[in-house]
Amino acid sequence: MTQLIRTYKFKLVPTTEQREKIEWSLGMCRWLYNSMLEQRRFAYQRQGVSLSYHQQATELPWLKKEIPKFKQVHSQVLQQVAKRLDLAFQHFFRRVKNGEKPGFPRFQGKNRFDSMTYPQAKVSMFQGKFIRIPKIGEVRVKMHRQMEGSPKTLVVKRKNGRYYVMVTCTMEPSRIKPSGKQVGIDLGVKHFAVTSDKEFFPAMRFLEKGLCSIKRLQRTVSRRKKGSHRQRKAVALLAKAHERVANQRKDLAHKISRSLVDRYDLIAFEKLNVKGMVKNRPLAKKIADAAWRQLIDFTTYKAEWAGKEVKLVDPRNTSQACSKCGRMVKKSLEVRMHTCSCGYTEDRDVNAARNILLKAMGHTSDPRYDPLQLQLC
Repeated sequence: MTQLIRTYKFKLVPTTEQREKIEWSLGMCRWLYNSMLEQRRFAYQRQGVSLSYHQQATELPWLKKEIPKFKQVHSQVLQQVAKRLDLAFQHFFRRVKNGEKPGFPRFQGKNRFDSMTYPQAKVSMFQGKFIRIPKIGEVRVKMHRQMEGSPKTLVVKRKNGRYYVMVTCTMEPSRIKPSGKQVGIDLGVKHFAVTSDKEFFPAMRFLEKGLCSIKRLQRTVSRRKKGSHRQRKAVALLAKAHERVANQRKDLAHKISRSLVDRYDLIAFEKLNVKGMVKNRPLAKKIADAAWRQLIDFTTYKAEWAGKEVKLVDPRNTSQACSKCGRMVKKSLEVRMHTCSCGYTEDRDVNAARNILLKAMGHTSDPRYDPLQLQLC
């Protein structure tokens, strides 16, 4: 059976001394990243040589002898810095090859290098309240759930003045007893999601609700002197306000995806072109606030763990076709009820969800979806 990967994220509560160690370690990693980037640029500009990860990683023992401070940072963390830079160059060359905007790797500023990785760390927990981080010590952690599987990688991350630890574990998929049910999901603006079983999930519009506070904080940032301590404080408050909105969206997507995976064996969504949809200026903000892709992604990985299936179908005509007889019933966005000449009347979104389910179940060859039959109806 294929092993799956799950990452657990916990909030750290470090002491003042541990916080200083984390900050100092991140600073040293940033310094190393920038130095290696400068080394690569110098080697190419002066000698026409492209350095590899292996060449730079083999210099780390020598670097520790020359600069003893690096001995206080775990050796594998330093290796991961070199890998991180190498990955940045790989992405750069890939974009150049594909004709995309290159985006050459750039030097990292003071607040732009926020994580360090321990790829083979032995995760040790104490009383469910402390976690041992190499070279940092036993740091208090808020364990809101128990970890399962075999820990493989540990990442310490700083975000908006808070610290988190992310532990990646490999585990066997946990199968959920099949229910024999299938469902189609129509994603929208008026309702966040509507199922073919007539279940409505309201659009919470978290950004719209928090926009008043965000605008006020943005004006405060604009009034502060650039580079001042007061501006940095205002920027931190603004970042936390945006993070709160993002966390609310994520929480809603987790709850809905868990509910769907627990109840259905097949879950069908529309394969939406969100980039194209946000070009509709009157609805762009609401579409972006809905974060439909996040719900699809969360449902997909949960379904994979549970042995369920998620399908994405072509959204063409799902809102216009009648899910009972297949006739095309043209209607604008303002029309919220689907009324067909065959006598079928239903909420527009429920009808669309049923069409999505029919497509996912392979009913595209059904006479109801045959263009010739549609013309004859």
